[in-house]
Amino acid sequence: MSADSGSDPGDVGWSSLHDGVQPSAVVRGWLRVVRTLAAGPVLRIPPDVLSAAGVLVLVGAWAAVAGPGWPALAVPLIIAAGVLDGLDGAVALQTGRARPMGAVVDSVADRLGDVLLPAILLTLGAPPWWVAAALILVLLHEYVRSRAQVVGMPGVGTVSVAERPTRLIVVAMAAGGAAAFPAVPGLGWGWGTTFAVTWTVVGVVGMLQLLIGVRRSIPPHFP
Repeated sequence: MSADSGSDPGDVGWSSLHDGVQPSAVVRGWLRVVRTLAAGPVLRIPPDVLSAAGVLVLVGAWAAVAGPGWPALAVPLIIAAGVLDGLDGAVALQTGRARPMGAVVDSVADRLGDVLLPAILLTLGAPPWWVAAALILVLLHEYVRSRAQVVGMPGVGTVSVAERPTRLIVVAMAAGGAAAFPAVPGLGWGWGTTFAVTWTVVGVVGMLQLLIGVRRSIPPHFP
């Protein structure tokens, strides 16, 4: 994709990896934060190590809730996992170490994280069926995208509301709420339940967005 002289190289790099989708103002701000952090000694860390570290940090977030019952500690750990998830790609792009195997490692790390995030909601008291619905939706979301790419869809098809940053935000909000109040004020539900339902609703909307994007992006004739 060609860029005009006013385009930020980092935004262009993100767009090229997402089938030409232009980053929103929120995404552009996030990309600038990640690029600022991806400097100095961080650039010497292999991207695969950053991907693995993100998973380990989420394990720590789950353990903080499941063990001593410290949901407040889970919040910064979930945020740190999101930062690491962005750093691995930023470091790979800035250092020229982006490679197919790195993309595989990053994808596997993301799916492991997608299992750990609902586990945190379950530990916060969400009913198993809502947690299962949320997890099935996210795995189906990524499976549909992956299969569409195999049959010819360029890039991600569409950036839906149910992408990984949304999942991290939802679980961080659940942990933060649980640290402040025993139940959602005015609703009476537990925080795990509330945000498991939220994740599921967002997941349904995101799936519809993705299916529309897939329909528009797949070539009409696949040999």
